[in-house]
Amino acid sequence: MSDFSSLDLAAPLLKALSAQNFTTMTPVQAQSLPPMLAGRDLIAQAPTGSGKTIAFGLGLLQRLDPAFVKPQALVLCPTRELADQVAKEIRRLAFDIPNLKVQTLTGGVALAPQLASLRKDSHVVVGTPGRVQEMLRKHALSLAKLRTLVLDEADRMLDMGFEEAIREIVGKTPPSRQSLLFSATFPDAIREIARNTLRDPAEVTIAGEVEQPEIDEHFFEIDLARKPAALAALLLQHQPESTVVFCNTRRDVDDVTEALGDDGIDALALHGDIDQRDRDEVLVRFANRSCRVLVASDVASRGLDIKDLAAVVNYELPHDIDSYRHRIGRTARAGKTGLALNLVTPREMHRAHELEKLELEKYPDAKLQWSKLSAPNAKAKDGLPATMATLRIDGGKTDKLRAGDILGALTGDAGLKGDAIGKIDIFPTRSYVAVARSLADKALSRLRAGGIKGRKFRVVRI
Repeated sequence: MSDFSSLDLAAPLLKALSAQNFTTMTPVQAQSLPPMLAGRDLIAQAPTGSGKTIAFGLGLLQRLDPAFVKPQALVLCPTRELADQVAKEIRRLAFDIPNLKVQTLTGGVALAPQLASLRKDSHVVVGTPGRVQEMLRKHALSLAKLRTLVLDEADRMLDMGFEEAIREIVGKTPPSRQSLLFSATFPDAIREIARNTLRDPAEVTIAGEVEQPEIDEHFFEIDLARKPAALAALLLQHQPESTVVFCNTRRDVDDVTEALGDDGIDALALHGDIDQRDRDEVLVRFANRSCRVLVASDVASRGLDIKDLAAVVNYELPHDIDSYRHRIGRTARAGKTGLALNLVTPREMHRAHELEKLELEKYPDAKLQWSKLSAPNAKAKDGLPATMATLRIDGGKTDKLRAGDILGALTGDAGLKGDAIGKIDIFPTRSYVAVARSLADKALSRLRAGGIKGRKFRVVRI
């Protein structure tokens, strides 16, 4: 009974699962899909990476009537990045359902285009609570025909102050809706939301069944003034292919990014003051290995799906064990080992020991140790450059540009070998391609001279 084929799923959904080589369900899928498909409300404790998006995606798509073009499902997410990922996953699951429309509504982007897009109804809306609340207040969005409501990463939404917005949104939905709540933790506030939102829900807890990742956790006591040098020294010592450095304030994000750059370490900043297009470029460059280090605030990084993350650094310790676990849990995915490095100033020592105690209580086998930092002021001669560089092409989906077109131009007239070309990302009006750093200038000049499929596009190295 652990195969998707054992479920009473619509044929287009089974076809989509087969196309993506999904056959066996994860624990959260196996336990949550049967009650969801039976129409029951659900509250599920599910950590990141457990497969919950596919679970509720299948559940809400199964209940949709494609012929009725009104919002029938709403998924609320804490961040725009997570909302974008959820929308993409739902579209992949729905690729064989004709004319199914998924609308994304998030803050941080211009309001006018989203208002315009709402004039054309959609079947599924995925959004952040603040922007969905705003659209409801403007009467641009109606949830009167909603069949399924999903609260994804509900604990994070409450952490970010969205409780009032969630309650207002829930009040605009019909009582007959199905409600699905997913959360990594179950604090009292989540249970209160569940009591007021769900009706006789099925309860699924799979946290104990998910194999805990193998993470080497190191704590370093360091004076505040030496923190930037200590961070650079640790990165140069371990040389991880990809690292997220967490800071607690936007100012520290900028300061740390600048300090790493001065030490020859490729680093980019991610926080709430960065506009959407720049955020997209930062994430593209980090994901395609054109940047070794991403320096981020908690809020900006929530919901990011960063694959194969080698290391996590807490430049500043988080304030609670759940946030600590959420941060370091981004490494050691898919059975791989990971590295977590924590810089602790004297004033943070009490918090560090408390986190250490709670971590060992919850995970007795955790590989956690205090270490001394040798030569924190040492610098590597060549720094820590990225292996790839990114070229931005001012053309995308609206120009009918495809990844194969870019790959063909680089391996054809430009004369690059296939293994010199990395990830290609296509957006509506822009595209990005990662090229081996040593060949980036050659690729740039050849693309500018030869074009792509006989067409000339503006191309820059970023």
